[in-house]
Amino acid sequence: MFNHILNNDFANVVKGRRSVRKYDESIKISREEMSEMITEASLAPSSANMQPWRVIVVDTPEGKEKLRPLVRFNTLQNDTSSAMLLIFGDTQSFLNAEDIYNTAVEQGKMPAEVRDRQLETILSMFPTLPKEVKVEVAKVDSSLFAMQFMLIARAHGYDTNPMAGFEVDQLAKAFDLDEERYVPVMMISIGKAKEEGYESVRLGSDRITFWK
Repeated sequence: MFNHILNNDFANVVKGRRSVRKYDESIKISREEMSEMITEASLAPSSANMQPWRVIVVDTPEGKEKLRPLVRFNTLQNDTSSAMLLIFGDTQSFLNAEDIYNTAVEQGKMPAEVRDRQLETILSMFPTLPKEVKVEVAKVDSSLFAMQFMLIARAHGYDTNPMAGFEVDQLAKAFDLDEERYVPVMMISIGKAKEEGYESVRLGSDRITFWK
């Protein structure tokens, strides 16, 4: 795991990432490699390690056809990419808390008393949070996963494009997810660029940083 990043200078991975809209349609990413990238990206941090990101990988002609009317002005990415990743946040990710923390103890990564203390806090607090707070937490944590996935993909030699232009209110239902539980966060197209993305301008650190 992470051999691709270790074999690349990380700064070059970050600086070399571009948002690509047109991909080489002859390039197909195997499900084995896609799963590897998702596993690597899942090392992203999350609140209480609840890992609320959920991913639907749309990589078949049938899936792309179903998705096409929902992507608004992003049809080129949908039509040419190797796959479209639909990133959702699970507002009930706390349901996996016991499994996550028990596994941590079994693998010697956490003392049992720490698990018990953490689970007591998580299972008493998370279920009672207002819906809007659960949604915000799920979106923030899933965005960390999404950014990490894009950098992982770049290290594997692929290009990506994050997108918010899609039918948010229809996506979960179209792909058979519980609309009350799963909140759409973003889409990410992935493949090999056929047309390179433009290098974009960034504000300097002096424009975005405030020292107090």
